Amino acid sequence: MAWSAPTAQPDGSATSAPVPTTGRETTTVSTPPQDQPLWRPNPARAAATTLVAFQAWAAEHHGAPAAPLAPAADDQQAAERYADLHAWSTEDLDRFWTAITQWFDVRFTRAPEAVLADAAMPGARWFPGARLNYAEHALRAADDPANADRPAILHLDETTEQPAVLTWSELRRQVGSLAAALRARGIGPGDRVSAYLPNVPQAAVALLATAAVGAVWTSCAPDFGARSVLDRLQQIEPAVLFAIDGYHYGGKDHDRTEVVAELRRELPSLHTVVHVPLLGAPAPEGALHWDDLVADDVEPVFEPVPFDHPLWVLYSSGTTGLPKAIVQSQGGILLEHLKQAGLHLDLGPRDRFLWYTSTGWMMWNFLLAGLLVGSTIVTYDGSPGHPDTGALWSVAARTGATVLGTSAAYVIASRKAELHPGRDLDLSAVRCIGTTGSPLPPDGFRWIYQEVKEDVWLASVSGGTDVCSCFVGGVPTLPVHLGEIQAPCLGAAVESWDVQGHPHTDTVGELVVTKPIPSMPTGFWNDPEGTRYHDSYFDMYPGVWRHGDWITVTSRGTVVIHGRSDSTLNRQGVRMGSSDIYEVVERLPEIAESLVIGLEEPDGGYWMPLFVVLAPGAELNDDLIGRIRTSLRTELSPRHVPDEVVAVDGLPHTLTGKRIEVPVKRILSGTPLEQAVNPGSVDRIEHLRFFERLRLDRQA
Repeated sequence: MAWSAPTAQPDGSATSAPVPTTGRETTTVSTPPQDQPLWRPNPARAAATTLVAFQAWAAEHHGAPAAPLAPAADDQQAAERYADLHAWSTEDLDRFWTAITQWFDVRFTRAPEAVLADAAMPGARWFPGARLNYAEHALRAADDPANADRPAILHLDETTEQPAVLTWSELRRQVGSLAAALRARGIGPGDRVSAYLPNVPQAAVALLATAAVGAVWTSCAPDFGARSVLDRLQQIEPAVLFAIDGYHYGGKDHDRTEVVAELRRELPSLHTVVHVPLLGAPAPEGALHWDDLVADDVEPVFEPVPFDHPLWVLYSSGTTGLPKAIVQSQGGILLEHLKQAGLHLDLGPRDRFLWYTSTGWMMWNFLLAGLLVGSTIVTYDGSPGHPDTGALWSVAARTGATVLGTSAAYVIASRKAELHPGRDLDLSAVRCIGTTGSPLPPDGFRWIYQEVKEDVWLASVSGGTDVCSCFVGGVPTLPVHLGEIQAPCLGAAVESWDVQGHPHTDTVGELVVTKPIPSMPTGFWNDPEGTRYHDSYFDMYPGVWRHGDWITVTSRGTVVIHGRSDSTLNRQGVRMGSSDIYEVVERLPEIAESLVIGLEEPDGGYWMPLFVVLAPGAELNDDLIGRIRTSLRTELSPRHVPDEVVAVDGLPHTLTGKRIEVPVKRILSGTPLEQAVNPGSVDRIEHLRFFERLRLDRQA
C-alpha cells in the first residue's frame, strides 16, 4: 500500500472492535453491531493500493471490470466489486495471467506461444515456449543504482539486538559469485542443490544462485533429524549440500555436525558440500567454505529456462509415508508470487516483510517473494518465544516491519500470555498482520485488534505447500470480519462443494479449485505416470483440485476454514471441523492445546474423545471437565460435546508444528503405529505411543 513506509503513521481512522483484555489493564472500546466488520481500510489508503491501480490498468488493456475497487460506498459494494474482478480473473485465465506478466514486467527471454495450451487438470500447460529465470526477477531491484545501499535483507537471531544488513548490491554480488562457483563444479539446469540451513541470509543467497544456474533447490530445517532429512533428500539425489555446523535456538546452541556427517554418508549423489559455520566450527574434511564461494565480484548470469522448468522441490508432512516431493516451476512460482505479494499483500519497495518461518516450511519460500517486488525481507533465526513469548513482536519492532506474518498458534499463545505488544513496543510501522498455518479463531482476531493495533489490516490466509501460495487470503480494499478470511485470491477459482460435487454457500464443504493455477505442481518427483499426484488431489472430483480442507464460502464472499476434511468429525450424520472445537476449548486458560478425534466403532457406535494438554498448574478435575462440556454445548452444539476428556502430557505434531489428527485416528482404529505414521515426520514420537497404549487398554 502507499502508506507502507517503515516509519509511516496511521493517517486516518478505521473501525475496530477490540474486547477487554484478560490482563491487568483493560481498554474500553465499543463493539460494533452484530455482523459489522472489525476493521475497514481507510478509503484513501484503499484507493492508493497496487491492487486498485492494477484493476484500472487491466480494465483499460485486458477487459477487467471497469468499476474501481475503491473507494466504495459501503462494504457490500466493496465486496461486489472485488467479486466481479475475481470472476474475471478466473473466467478469463488467458487475459488475467497475461495482465499479470505485463503489469509486473516479467522478462521473457523467449516469448510464450500461448498462455494456457491445455487447461485440463492435472496436466495444465502454462506459457509453452517461454523462457525466463526466477532469480533474475528476484534481483532486479539491484539494477537501479538508487537501490545499491538499500537493505535487501535484514537479519536477526536470538543473540543480536540490531539487525545485520545485506544490501541489494551485496546480495547481487554474492549470488553472482556463488552461481559462478556452482557452474565451475558442473552444476547446471536440472541438477539438484540441497540445503540444511536455518532462516539466514545464506539460505536466500544459495537459493537464488541455484535458480540462476537453472538447478533445482530443496531445503530442510536444521531441527529435522537425519532420518527426516534423508526421507526427503534421498528421493531427489542432490549433487550439492549447503550445511551448517549447528544453530542457536531457545537460548541454546544445537550442534549438527554428526547429522551432517550422516547426511554425507547416506547421500552418495553428493559431490560438493558447502560448510556454513554459524557456530564457528571449522569446515569438515572435503567440504568447501561458504566465505570462499561468495568472495568474488561477479555479475550473476541467469540461465534462461522453460517456464515449467523445476525451481524447487517442497515436501508434504509425510505423516503416513514418505513425504511427497512436490515440484513447482520457475515460471509458475514467479507469476503466483508476484500476484500474491504485489496485489494481495500490497508489498512494494517501501516495505519490510517479516514472516516467522523455517526453511522446512513453504512460507520461507514465500518470504523470498518480497524480493520479487523490491521489498526488504526480514529473516529471523530463533524461537518466537525466547526469551519470552513476545520475542517475535520485538523482532517486528526492532526491524520496522510493515508486514508481519505469523501463525494462529503464536497469536493464541500471545493472548494466553496476556501480552500487550501494542502498548509495550513501537509497532507503528506495522500496517498488515498475516496469519496462517491453521485457522485463526475469532478470539485471535479480537486479541490482535485489542492488544496489537486498532488500525491494522489482518490478512488471515490459507493455502498450502502444494501451491506454495494462498487460495484465499487478504484483500487490501475489503473489510475484515470476525473469524473470516477476506476472500478467494485472484486467479484461484475456489468453491465449497458437497459430496456430490455441487457448489454451495453458507454451508461447510470441501475446498475445491475448479481451474488451474500456474504454481500448481508440475508433478511429484519419481512419479513418472503421475499416479500419486492424481490420487492426492483429483481422485474425489475428476478434473477438479480437492485440497482436503473444510471450507465455508459465505454469501458476502468471505471464507471460513474449518480444518482438514480427512480428519472430519461426523457425529449423528452432522459433519464438523476440528478447528471449531479447538477454538472453544483452547479459550479456557487451563487448556494449552487440544486434539479431538472422531472414531467409527465396529458396532456402529461413534466415540469422540477430546485430549487436552493442561497449562502449568492446572488440573483436569470435574469442574474443568464440566466447563469444557458446557462451553462446547452452548457455543457450538450438543453434538460437539466429547464422550471423554483425557489429559495428556503432550500432543504429536508434524515437523512444521501442525497437530497430527489422521495418524492418531488410525492408531486408535487399530493400525500399528509404524504403519499409521512415518516416525521421522513427527516431532515427539513418544506422544503417539500414548494413543497406542490407549487403544490396547480399550481393547482389554
